[in-house]
Amino acid sequence: MTDHYDALETREPAAREAELFSRLPDVLHKALVAPAYADRLRGIDPAVTSRAALARLPVLRKSELPALHKAAPPFGGFVAGPVGSFGRLFASPGPIFEPEPVHTDPWRGARALFAAGFRPGDVVLNTFSYHLTPGGFIFDASARALGCAVIPAGPGNAEQQFELIEAYRPVGYSGTPDFLKILLDAAASAGRNVSSIKRALVSGAAFPRSLQDEIKSRGIDAYQAFGTADLGLIAFETPAREGMVVNEDLIMEIVRPGTGDPVAPGEVGEIVVTSLDPQHPWIRLAIGDLTATLPGTSPCGRTNMRIKGWMGRADQTTKVKGMFVRPEQIAEIGKRHPELGRLRLVVTRSGESDLMTLKAETAAVTAGLQDELAATLRAVTKLGGKVELVASGSLPNDGKVISDERS
Repeated sequence: MTDHYDALETREPAAREAELFSRLPDVLHKALVAPAYADRLRGIDPAVTSRAALARLPVLRKSELPALHKAAPPFGGFVAGPVGSFGRLFASPGPIFEPEPVHTDPWRGARALFAAGFRPGDVVLNTFSYHLTPGGFIFDASARALGCAVIPAGPGNAEQQFELIEAYRPVGYSGTPDFLKILLDAAASAGRNVSSIKRALVSGAAFPRSLQDEIKSRGIDAYQAFGTADLGLIAFETPAREGMVVNEDLIMEIVRPGTGDPVAPGEVGEIVVTSLDPQHPWIRLAIGDLTATLPGTSPCGRTNMRIKGWMGRADQTTKVKGMFVRPEQIAEIGKRHPELGRLRLVVTRSGESDLMTLKAETAAVTAGLQDELAATLRAVTKLGGKVELVASGSLPNDGKVISDERS
């Protein structure tokens, strides 16, 4: 049995890049049929064939979707085809409405399951919820695309799950890592046999090293996947255990929070994804999560971009003296002072008042720079604050542009 899902996973990175961007213009043409994309992308040339050209398109923030969907239900005008052309219709908190395309593996999850050791003919216990949100169906459709049989268990009801496990003897588990531990603990307490489960693909919750070790000690090889209800599986762990490999058929960018500007390789920034599904494309969807790329290719042989995994939230908006301060405003300060490096606005308390301090990396302190920055800070945020100039490279590479340190 091959170690890879198909030859796409091991092709030369340049060949992948060329193939993705050769498909993007057609996807953009189809996206422009949808009224919301026609409005947002008005005047653009759909012949976008490079990352530099893609970076010039506007970012669509996931945080905007609830209001957009409410204003133009159900999909905010971002879908050109009729609602009935999809297979299933979901809603996530917000609400955000998500359609499921009708083609095989619509959520792109079969590769992630394969990398975690799942194979055709395996029986999989799927404990993600099947009710209204797409989580259960994401993993269900992905497992069946791989050729597995799926037990649609959903979360909860451990006693009935034990009956299913003892009858069907699933080798695989998909669900949150914490529910897997709950299931294993409950089985041990009740004397039930769940030893058939040997591998797992987990998502949707933190999977700290302590829990990883605990699951491993129970004889289960668990891998993590990273995804969203909009895009399905975006990236996944492989046997190399070195970060997560980005899924095929997606173009991922890492941008400075509050902007659409790509960061330098290795810098922490916000994940922006362009998908190439012509029925429901996403063009530069900023999902609000932070990560950073890893250099080189994975030792497992997969050659796509690797990321470190989830590293926090990009939306660091905070309220200072009754007014919201947003990452976009810090990015605007940076645009007005291009000679600076990283910026970080630190919010603290002094007595009974909020205090803002803008920390700015600079290679050379010039006369008046501190006062100029203080004036820009006030002009952009409408709030006064201190400015602290620091050495280049001294601020943490963690994607934070606003740090609320008020206790």
